[in-house]
Amino acid sequence: MSRRFRGFFPVVVDVETGGFNASKDALLEIAAVSLQFDEQGYLKISNRWHFHVEPFEGANIEQSSLDFTGIDPFNPLRGAVSEKVALNEIYKGVKVEQKQAECQRSVLVGHNPGFDLGFLMAASERINTKRNPFHPFTTFDTATMAGLALGQTVLARACQTAGISFDSEQAHSALYDTEKTAELFCYIVNRWKKLGGWPLGD
Repeated sequence: MSRRFRGFFPVVVDVETGGFNASKDALLEIAAVSLQFDEQGYLKISNRWHFHVEPFEGANIEQSSLDFTGIDPFNPLRGAVSEKVALNEIYKGVKVEQKQAECQRSVLVGHNPGFDLGFLMAASERINTKRNPFHPFTTFDTATMAGLALGQTVLARACQTAGISFDSEQAHSALYDTEKTAELFCYIVNRWKKLGGWPLGD
């Protein structure tokens, strides 16, 4: 893993939020999926973390965002936890696998990942964590990768083109979108290998 991605350990992340402003709007749900290579050198899903998150004190929540995601942030049946609990659990698990993979830093993989990274970093700052394993600005963007490899940039269409099942009814759940983004990332990386692109040939 460290040789394949220049010392980076790829972790797929997706968030659901109360708006678009990472510093002011609530983080409501987060999921992360780690990856590993199998014995044949093909990338696959390793572990999953998923949390419903309590809005931080003073957080803004836009009704239009709730209408889009279908989240009721104050429903007690969500089993929501604080940002601190959610992020510390994810970071703890990611750092263990990052070390096992002999990588120096984790890199966020996402579909248009600037949004997800922004909320992740803002929440990390709010809880004053010193354990954030993610690079502060480097990301792997599956929208860009899919545009090159598949001629599609929308997650659902890219998955369908790659032969990955995609249920639009389950979309905008952080865990579902993370798993599908992970499958897409693995497909593209593995397809490149099958075409002779890794290790690099002539």
